[in-house]
Amino acid sequence: MPHILIVEDETIIRSALRRLLERNQYQVSEAGSVQEAQERFSIPTFDLIVSDLRLPGAPGTELIKLGQGTPVLIMTSYASLRSAVDSMKMGAVDYIAKPFDHDEMLQAVARILRDRQSASSAPAEPRPAGKAADKPGVDNSNGEIGIIGSCPPMQDLYSKIRKVAPTDSNVLIQGESGTGKELVARALHNLSKRAKAPMISVNCAAIPESLIESELFGHEKGAFTGASAGRAGLVEAADGGTLFLDEIGELPLEAQARLLRVLQEGEIRRVGSVQSQKVDVRLIAATHRDLKSLAKIGQFREDLYYRLHVIALKLPPLRERGADVNEIAQAFLLRQSARINRTDLKFAPDAEQAIRHYSWPGNVRELENAVERAVILSESPEISAELLGIDIELSDLDDDDFVGLAPQQGGASNTSHEPTEDLSLEDYFQHFVLEHQDHMTETELARKLGVSRKCLWERRQRLGIPRRKTGVASES
Repeated sequence: MPHILIVEDETIIRSALRRLLERNQYQVSEAGSVQEAQERFSIPTFDLIVSDLRLPGAPGTELIKLGQGTPVLIMTSYASLRSAVDSMKMGAVDYIAKPFDHDEMLQAVARILRDRQSASSAPAEPRPAGKAADKPGVDNSNGEIGIIGSCPPMQDLYSKIRKVAPTDSNVLIQGESGTGKELVARALHNLSKRAKAPMISVNCAAIPESLIESELFGHEKGAFTGASAGRAGLVEAADGGTLFLDEIGELPLEAQARLLRVLQEGEIRRVGSVQSQKVDVRLIAATHRDLKSLAKIGQFREDLYYRLHVIALKLPPLRERGADVNEIAQAFLLRQSARINRTDLKFAPDAEQAIRHYSWPGNVRELENAVERAVILSESPEISAELLGIDIELSDLDDDDFVGLAPQQGGASNTSHEPTEDLSLEDYFQHFVLEHQDHMTETELARKLGVSRKCLWERRQRLGIPRRKTGVASES
């Protein structure tokens, strides 16, 4: 069982993170500062250190040296994101922004531990192209792609990845949400000549529009209110390596113009600066939206689209990958079973049929969540279709994101827009959002619909409902 050290001075965050990791079968120790960690533990004996960046006394980056090779995952707020990137240059294995999603944290921890185990073990026996031994992910050993799946579209994708990875050409990865676009980006980076340099990943939809230019391109002291010191941007942090921009279709037009300069001239200019500086980055972008159509209606720069579209890689949705879905589900089953120390679990025949015939609108991410839920709830060695929590009759209209979709008591509408036999849940969602987004914030919309803000954003993307830029008061 992997042993993880948490170093965090805020007791509430430290305790919550400890419970999260322990629920997922990790052994956890904790400390409130670097000094306390030194006094209580032998730091190099841990498999992973998860540390806040700003701690009383010494910063979390001190643990990089004290760990003597133990990977260190740095936690930070967006306000100090630049410092977190600097910590990666000092040897931190990765960083995660607070507040973080539980799934995001667990995925980061699992990936780091998996990479550590791969690095310390002997090279594995060669495997068929495009397949991983037991887990989905990216594995650069033996020159393999490391993404599970052997259907013809995926084989074609692997061939293109191998051809494109050694070049410095810009790449646009297209595919629905949850199909694994970041895995493809990591494969391109790991198989490139930039593999030893950092790959900086940015979700353009997750950073507030008012901060995106500063986050990407940096800023000078006094460039705007609150800019008490100059900071490097994420593009600058990726110098010599790879910059991965996920959901690039959400990038504001002003930031698109700055990004175009990076691609055309190989230089950036920090916000508030009159000086430019050269950068050497390989850009990989990803989107589930049709950028060409967005360019035609003025929501995406056409010149930037053609700069990005040098090489386009298309990730097929899970419903079009045939038997791959069962292979991926089996890999997730092995991973989740190992977490709870059970080796007897297997899918019942009805579960295998359900997995094969369900449309998986949430793609690989939805499949992983379904398998994790089934493993946790299973009381017998055979996992039934019922435990997966899917309904192949209702297809993608009956997934968890639509739980409580009707407005909560006291909602803005309770008569003319109630779901009827002629109005699907997706139609209802679209109608409600379009009608009320002018006078409701995203938080209010999500609360009325009975879903999370993240779910609301994902449904907007899937249904093509853009978020209004004006007309709604700013949220606190």
